[in-house]
Amino acid sequence: MGGYAGGVRTPASAPQRHDYTETPMKSIIVGTAGHIDHGKTALVKALTGIDADRLEEEKRRGITIDLGFAHLELTSAGERLRFGFVDVPGHERFVRNMLAGVGGIDLALLVIAADEGIKPQTREHFDICRLLSIPRGITVLTKSDLVDAETLEVLSLEVEEFLRGSFLERSPVIAVSSLRGAGLEELKRELVQAAETLRPRDSTAIVRLPIDRVFTIKGFGTVVTGTLVAGTIRKEDELELFPSRRRVRVRGVEVHGAPAEAAAAGERTAVNLAGVEKQDVERGMVLAASARLETSSRADVKLSLLSSAKPLKSGARVHLHAFTSEVIAIVNLLDGKQLQPGAETFAQLRLSRPLLLVPGDRFIVRQFSPVVTIGGGVVLDTSPIKKTPRTAHLDLLRILNSEEPKKALLARIARRGENGMPLSQLVSETGRSRNGLEKWISELLREKAISRYDDFLMETRSLRDLAEALVGAVSKFHAANRLAPGISKEALEEQAGVSKAGFKAGLAFGIEHNQLALTADVVHLPGRRVVMKDDEAESRRVIDETFSSAGLRVPALKDVLATLKIDKLRAQKIVTLLLREGVLIKISDDLVFHASALQALRAQLVAERQKSPRIDIARFKDLAAVSRKYAIPLLEYLDRERVTKRVGDERVIL
Repeated sequence: MGGYAGGVRTPASAPQRHDYTETPMKSIIVGTAGHIDHGKTALVKALTGIDADRLEEEKRRGITIDLGFAHLELTSAGERLRFGFVDVPGHERFVRNMLAGVGGIDLALLVIAADEGIKPQTREHFDICRLLSIPRGITVLTKSDLVDAETLEVLSLEVEEFLRGSFLERSPVIAVSSLRGAGLEELKRELVQAAETLRPRDSTAIVRLPIDRVFTIKGFGTVVTGTLVAGTIRKEDELELFPSRRRVRVRGVEVHGAPAEAAAAGERTAVNLAGVEKQDVERGMVLAASARLETSSRADVKLSLLSSAKPLKSGARVHLHAFTSEVIAIVNLLDGKQLQPGAETFAQLRLSRPLLLVPGDRFIVRQFSPVVTIGGGVVLDTSPIKKTPRTAHLDLLRILNSEEPKKALLARIARRGENGMPLSQLVSETGRSRNGLEKWISELLREKAISRYDDFLMETRSLRDLAEALVGAVSKFHAANRLAPGISKEALEEQAGVSKAGFKAGLAFGIEHNQLALTADVVHLPGRRVVMKDDEAESRRVIDETFSSAGLRVPALKDVLATLKIDKLRAQKIVTLLLREGVLIKISDDLVFHASALQALRAQLVAERQKSPRIDIARFKDLAAVSRKYAIPLLEYLDRERVTKRVGDERVIL
């Protein structure tokens, strides 16, 4: 793809292929932050040899307008480290472009020009880095050659005060000159030390690549680039573009401008896609694993407001930035009507269009007008259940915010109650892979906090409650229907009013614990037998003997029932009982036979097959000693039972 993974051509000296058979390489994404013209792009070029300003307008005006990319390889104790640099615009007009680049970074370079000091965009960029919970950072005082030592010392003290109480408080502060190269080696050493403390992103997680650039290359077609925040992308993978849900195929992969068999989480990645045109893709979309995740128009979050912001009222509109996406969102505060500056709370964001977000994703909110950064937070849940009582809603969010994976997983399953949830839904809700969830699921199963039926999960307490409710329903049915062996599964499921999988699990749990029994499709209490009065038992005997003695020349059922001494309703219930028990078999609307008679007929046909495998209607009538009135329905029944097979006007005895 011509070396366009990061948006700039790969220098001739750069490696031309990413070989995963070599020593494993740890990838770290570094993002610049700082005021316009404080030397961010010059610093990146001095470190990497790559000019991250790729647009003609950027070169003409001398400012960074859009995202630029570069990379640098270093080593530490034999480990290969690849730093991918995301150079962001410093001008206030291009902060939205800056936000598109910082969502996936691991380490921030806060750039402050020694001759100007801390400026407005320094503060805003710094606030954004804090709100995104970027784990590590280094403060770089650029243009150190333009000031004397005393000025540099004063600025260092000012920066120290500025950083106090933040994630950069104890981080290195390094003075450099991109023009003269002073301080660059020290900065590289600090980059290596910082990289050693960073935990690698999960390359086994569900693939997500927020798209920051889209273009076409002659002979290749559509190419998208971004920072791979999770998973691994390989050639020929089938992926989906969100939110359009268009299926695409990976034709090729580049990592930091070099062709690769695969790209792993934490790497600047370019993907050549088949199945989509350039005009159908835009910045803000996400390339993700197919059929694993879902977009959402609502998200429950923990929201923090900057101390410099104005109070935020519930119902206010804001600009929401998450990775490379930007949408309008309505903020509904869940605990109060107004959020004060410097405070945090739980809220639900209602988005103007669906986004692909998963729990743990960080976001930034900017005031609707004028557009300035006012806060940010973390996504807790993208599948909130409507009409959840406020107290229960807040209790759930506290658990999801607790950073205790097992506890959060149990809470997600428990909130589904007696409906339970399939594992695939849990994957979608958490953004974790099946393998990533199995550890916690196994622990919850050992603790008997949840129960599992295939890939269906339910909180054990809810499952027990459901089984008890089913037992109650069956007991009530028995009390009202003495002559019925039990209630049909279909009728019981309808009464239960839960999901099909939930009912199946509840029934299985009841059977496992000897609370319920299942015979054919009839649910009943264990050991339950039909209790008949004397006249009912006598009627059952009459029906049984009448059809047993009739053989295949059976009387009409209505005529038999008319001779009984019990009412018609109870008589019909006895017939239903005999049919369910298999004593009687109904072969058509009008004809009922005793099972023994039909079994004898099967034996006759087996014997007859020894003479000839084919039998016509006349021969069958003679064999069964019945008229055509009985012969045709009997043959059709035997066809259904695969005892015979019709071929023309004859039957083949199988």
